[in-house]
Amino acid sequence: MSKFLNITLAATVLLSTPIYAQTFGLGRAALPEEIAAWNRDVRPDGVGLPAGSGDALTGEGVFEAKCAACHGDFAEGIGNWPKLAGGMGTLNRQDPLKTVGSYWPHLSTAWDYINRSMPFGAAQTLEPDEVYATLAYILYSNNLIEDDFVLSNENLASFELPNAGGFFMDDRDTTELAAFSQPACMENCKDSVEITMHATILDVTPNDTTDDGPVEAVVTEAAAEVVAEPAAAEPAVEAAAADPALIAEGEKVFKKCSACHQVGDTAKNRVGPVLNGMINRTAGTVDGFKYSADMVAAGTGGMIWDDATLHAFLEKPRAVVAKTKMAFAGLRKVEDRDAVIAYLATFAE
Repeated sequence: MSKFLNITLAATVLLSTPIYAQTFGLGRAALPEEIAAWNRDVRPDGVGLPAGSGDALTGEGVFEAKCAACHGDFAEGIGNWPKLAGGMGTLNRQDPLKTVGSYWPHLSTAWDYINRSMPFGAAQTLEPDEVYATLAYILYSNNLIEDDFVLSNENLASFELPNAGGFFMDDRDTTELAAFSQPACMENCKDSVEITMHATILDVTPNDTTDDGPVEAVVTEAAAEVVAEPAAAEPAVEAAAADPALIAEGEKVFKKCSACHQVGDTAKNRVGPVLNGMINRTAGTVDGFKYSADMVAAGTGGMIWDDATLHAFLEKPRAVVAKTKMAFAGLRKVEDRDAVIAYLATFAE
């Protein structure tokens, strides 16, 4: 757009205001219904929310039909599309997972964004009840509500997200601006240029063969000395005898875990360890993964990933190992835990 056109549009808007309309006879005051048509924002205190409601069970159907193609069946994200669930306890890491549950401060922001911009390619086609239900399903995927919780315009503003207190006023004008306002050095700025840090989170440091994962996935020599060798044990569930339907369901449930864990022939340690050969394995013994001290101690003390221990850990990880690196809140439903354990049993080490 040309500068001339920009100036013309700005002048037209200015001269159309009531004070100039009276002087020059241009424009008129906007009607209340015209203002209402533009006033689509939703505030954290609930102002702007339309009447409506929806629960996670209803939202699951809406989400699968209109959102899952990009965000996954469990809001775990597909490819480069955003993850909407998970990431609890990761904001203090070098590679935090920022989702609605772990990072966003206000639920109204999510409602407003979904209402205005989603689904991709069909924005503003969702009815208010569908938006409430979809958002309820996202909260359920983050283990923040039960599946029968009804989210509505009456209780949305009072719902507090975990990171509501994690934001503060932007003070960079006083704390950082001065440091970045100095004249730029254009020549002879340094005697030599060297790589002093490795971009281990992004895996992009040139010519560094050890830089193949997040910092947590790199085991130091000291840590390697205390990590025991994997215990050879018979699998708790024979894959051939397991219920195929249960395994298939477990594969779906595992999508909640796949943001951090991998399985299969090409699996690598990432934010969490590879889960191949996990059944009846000694805790804290996947080669090449740096566990928390508590997890290593649990394994040294004889903790085995048998059926009972896996159920307890998957239901509430920190109740089993207090300082585990596992940020996931847990799987509340017994049937989900049964399914994912059956699925994991199909992957040998």
